[in-house]
Amino acid sequence: MKILLVAGGWSPEREISLIGARAIQKALTERGHSVTRYDLSDGLSSLLDLAANHDAAFLNLHGAPGEDGLVQALLDRAGCPYQGSGPAGSFLALHKSAAKALFRKAGIGTPDWIYLPTPPPEDWQPHLPYPLFVKSDTGGSSLHLYRVQNQAELRQALDSLFALGQEVLIEPLIRGREATCGVLERGGKTEALPPVLIVPQHEFFDYHDKYTDAGECEICPAPLPEEMLNSIRETALQAHACLGLAGYSRTDLILTDDGRIQVLEVNTLPGMTPASLVPREASVLGMEFGELLEILLKEAIARRK
Repeated sequence: MKILLVAGGWSPEREISLIGARAIQKALTERGHSVTRYDLSDGLSSLLDLAANHDAAFLNLHGAPGEDGLVQALLDRAGCPYQGSGPAGSFLALHKSAAKALFRKAGIGTPDWIYLPTPPPEDWQPHLPYPLFVKSDTGGSSLHLYRVQNQAELRQALDSLFALGQEVLIEPLIRGREATCGVLERGGKTEALPPVLIVPQHEFFDYHDKYTDAGECEICPAPLPEEMLNSIRETALQAHACLGLAGYSRTDLILTDDGRIQVLEVNTLPGMTPASLVPREASVLGMEFGELLEILLKEAIARRK
């Protein structure tokens, strides 16, 4: 196949995207595919021209543009298949507050939240108890994520995020263990992959844990009772369906101390290197990294047809 590998862009997660793109290009090339790597920063017009001359696109984008559905919408108009979800599902998943509203309506557990699209008054007080997590409503990779203990720390976090032009999501600390679970569509079936248990090296699973060698804190398959594993898998499938996603996704969850499962967010373009979470889950089922990439691309072409 002639594959257009789209990466880079201009989000804060640009460098992570480029690292993953190198691994994807290597794996697809080794399996005999012709890969054209394209940095989205070079412009959207060039993307449309290239898309017309390739069998499919593989998107390795994090944040916006990419996870917001913009690139997917352009590729739809160009008639070029791509792995993963379409514009609507991508947009809903990226905006955490919107996704959480849909989860709550569908009966899927998710922590309480406050959504702040604009800065609140100086004397504003949250109705949720401290400690609180304060983050961008559309951010990822645990970038610009703050754990705050009081009003002064909260105001500092809000000022930092709004200065960056971000909309803000606030959630309370939920006591429990962190887990994540991928979903993969192949051969007309949608299946949940073996869950991963997250054991943070710091107070929470931050950027350092996710992207440095020191962060050896992801256990796959998760050493949990089978009943809990089944519940995690079922929740990931429900979240995937609730947002109208396609191809694959990865749902991040909290397993609370009182036995509940709370969905934090769903990633429509999860990290994609051999060491990333979804490829590690797939490897438990015997799928090599390159094979997983081919499955995603073949499913994309089948959906387009």
